[in-house]
Amino acid sequence: MSGPALLLERDASLPLIHTGISTRSGAAEDPEGLEGLTRISGRLMRRTAGGQSADQIDARIDRMGASLGLDAGHGGVALSGVVLERSFGELMSLLEETLTAPGLAEDELERLKRETGAELMEILDSDQQLVQRWFLRTVFAGHPYGRTVIGTEKSLAAIQLADVRSCLAREFRQDNVVFGFAGAVEPARAERASRAIWEQLPPGGSTPPPPPDPVASGGRRLLFVDKPERTQTQILIGGIGSHPSDGDHLALTIANTVFGGTFTARLTQEVRAKRGWSYGAYSSLGYDRRRQAFSMWTFPKAEDAAACIQLELEMLQQWWHSGITEEEFVWAKRYLIQSQAFARDTATKRIGLKLDELLNDLPPGYHDEFVPRLEAVTLEQANAAVRSRISLEHLAVVVLGTHAAIGDDVRKAIPELASERVVPFDTE
Repeated sequence: MSGPALLLERDASLPLIHTGISTRSGAAEDPEGLEGLTRISGRLMRRTAGGQSADQIDARIDRMGASLGLDAGHGGVALSGVVLERSFGELMSLLEETLTAPGLAEDELERLKRETGAELMEILDSDQQLVQRWFLRTVFAGHPYGRTVIGTEKSLAAIQLADVRSCLAREFRQDNVVFGFAGAVEPARAERASRAIWEQLPPGGSTPPPPPDPVASGGRRLLFVDKPERTQTQILIGGIGSHPSDGDHLALTIANTVFGGTFTARLTQEVRAKRGWSYGAYSSLGYDRRRQAFSMWTFPKAEDAAACIQLELEMLQQWWHSGITEEEFVWAKRYLIQSQAFARDTATKRIGLKLDELLNDLPPGYHDEFVPRLEAVTLEQANAAVRSRISLEHLAVVVLGTHAAIGDDVRKAIPELASERVVPFDTE
């Protein structure tokens, strides 16, 4: 590569610059037993830039009137910040120190381990986060997407400075980073700033291949996360979804918009409006570098959980067999087309779409061509996509509640159940 991979969306209407440095790989590369390594390595790098303390770095950021955050996922690590145009050079200098000269202090690593351990404890208090964790573990059992990004108590304890250094050397190499800028920055200035960092990174480091495609299997599985004294439940039902590289992804997106993608969709109307079982009822399609999950999410009272699950499974089956109507199809397509205006109305959003395309292995021009390709989808294709991509046979039903109170009723609500497992809510 002759220079850094650089994306730019200029907009000088405000004297602000959004800047980011992203990697093309992430926590999916964490070794077995060292889950959470990528996330904690990135945070340690951010908090020891140039050998300074975290307090010194935060003070520098405050003096610039800037912000600088770090996010880690299965598919990548992203450093992103916002700064006044006049302080752009200072922020890029800090980013240079972050990537090329982090202090990686031992005491700061131990502090981060303790903080992350506290985050794990907080997750135990969040029923929604807990059910999401167990849903991914169940749908993607044996696959990198089923492994935790934040880590576990055991894996965090095992992480050493040598592991951090290996991780950062793996992630932050010339061929594995992408620079993105949006706002009041000239192209030449962005090029100089990114090249100054890029030239100091280790050469090579081609992007690791994505993980294997997840495969639907296991039949209908019930995973009950047992938590005492729950008067309300959290329920996620679903399986493997789709990816924009699939030819029928947009067709499925239209069908899902009708089924559970908006506040007026079928799920919300049946679960919330007609029966009052759950304030929200939605279905979603996620993706990473590979297919992520299709999921239905509700959170009814404990006494309504079994009936709610039964209704959702019946609605899913009806959607699969009968599809959506012409009227629903026309409405959903119009809704998605009109929504695109809000997805692209700022330079920051447009650069985000470009990064999404590059980092998640989307077809070239995916977002730029979204509307014309959406318009080309037919009703028949939308309904065929549901039958092709959504499995009625291989479904994970993950429920967080009090098993002694509702476990038997929940199990009976799931026809053709292949397996059942109950886990205490604080199981690592």
